[in-house]
Amino acid sequence: MNDIGTRGKTGREASAELVAALRGHAEPLPPPERAAEFGPFFDRYADARVVLLGEATHGTSEFYRARAAITRRLIEHHGFNIVAVEGDWPDAARIDNYVRHHAARPRRGDPFVRFPTWMWRNMEVLAFADWLRGHNEPLKPEDRASFHGLDIYSLDESIHAVLAYLDKADPTAGALARQRYGCLTPWQDDPALYGRAVMHGGRPGCEDAVVAQLKDMLRHRIGDIGVDGEAWFDAVQNARIVRAAERYYRIMYRGSTESWNLRDRHMFDTLQCLMQHRGDRAKAVVWAHNSHVGNADATAMGWQGEFNIGELCRTAYGDEAVLIGFGTDTGTVAAASEWGGEMEIKTVRPARQDSYEHAFRRTGLARTLTDWRGGKRRELVEMLRIPLLERAIGVIYRPESEFLSHYFEAVLAEQFDAWIWFEQTRAVTPIGHERPEGAPETYPFGL
Repeated sequence: MNDIGTRGKTGREASAELVAALRGHAEPLPPPERAAEFGPFFDRYADARVVLLGEATHGTSEFYRARAAITRRLIEHHGFNIVAVEGDWPDAARIDNYVRHHAARPRRGDPFVRFPTWMWRNMEVLAFADWLRGHNEPLKPEDRASFHGLDIYSLDESIHAVLAYLDKADPTAGALARQRYGCLTPWQDDPALYGRAVMHGGRPGCEDAVVAQLKDMLRHRIGDIGVDGEAWFDAVQNARIVRAAERYYRIMYRGSTESWNLRDRHMFDTLQCLMQHRGDRAKAVVWAHNSHVGNADATAMGWQGEFNIGELCRTAYGDEAVLIGFGTDTGTVAAASEWGGEMEIKTVRPARQDSYEHAFRRTGLARTLTDWRGGKRRELVEMLRIPLLERAIGVIYRPESEFLSHYFEAVLAEQFDAWIWFEQTRAVTPIGHERPEGAPETYPFGL
């Protein structure tokens, strides 16, 4: 979710031949809100185990609505049963409880209230959650599609979730866990201060305590699964987050590459745990930023030592992983000007002339799918192997320094299997804390 920063400068513009090839191979798409028409374009990915759907910004409505339409099609017609997003596990658990009709897990406060709230607390996500609940309702519990978060930032809430589970399942183990996690308690509200205190203040770290807690829970998993496998799985995933987050906040002061890699390794490992938990029939759709789902090895990010969940999925699943990028030229986006700042509706500048986005704009097509999966369309693939810049807007957008803050160099043919293009887009619609009229008490964003 951080600024990408510049990682290369090509200085070149897409050739007329590339623009012509893009125009010739692009498939015009209907608006994503017409899901019954939009979704069938993606039946070609039915054979995948994992379909990773990107986004060029964290605040664009069309990207959310397109991912929802694609995911609906893959769930309804092709057996996909996991939706995993670039969000925190405990917050996503509230949506999972809603869409699979589970009782709400004990927690403190409302979900998705940590900056940036608009990234998941928006009308586009709520519409998808409502659809998924309706889809799941007539199905057996084991056949229902689930919704999960992959990210690492929920130290406070994950500690609370582990303790709430153990206090109910085994009070003695809960007391021991509370003692171990007490090392982190002073830092729960601002864990970055913990990392600074350990790395620069000489304070002892809490690694041994959180590792011991996770090992204890895994050691007792057989007996706990027999009681409530879903509750145990949720608690263990939260214990894994505590372990990963403790390390993340310690190493974030050593450099961006190491902390980036730890975060994406955790997201991939969480996806793997979900796949194993659901068994042989597991098929997942991942929603995350292009910078996470595209193969990092084909970008300047990878060339400087960073990897991501897309690259790890490509290595693990080969052709059974499909990586789809998204792009836009102009419009509006929901973003902040600085970390922790207020959300603003900002105007997206036209793409630079030496970018892939500019090449797609030159096709004159408003909304398209361009697919080169599996070596198809070799002439186009060869043209897309010429590096150009690619734009990445996270939760922060600084149009006044756009090149330095938001462009990096990439080889699109090797980064993705396909590209979804929207020439003009608009910002997501954030929602407040109130529960919509008529929604049940278990509504995921309800008070």
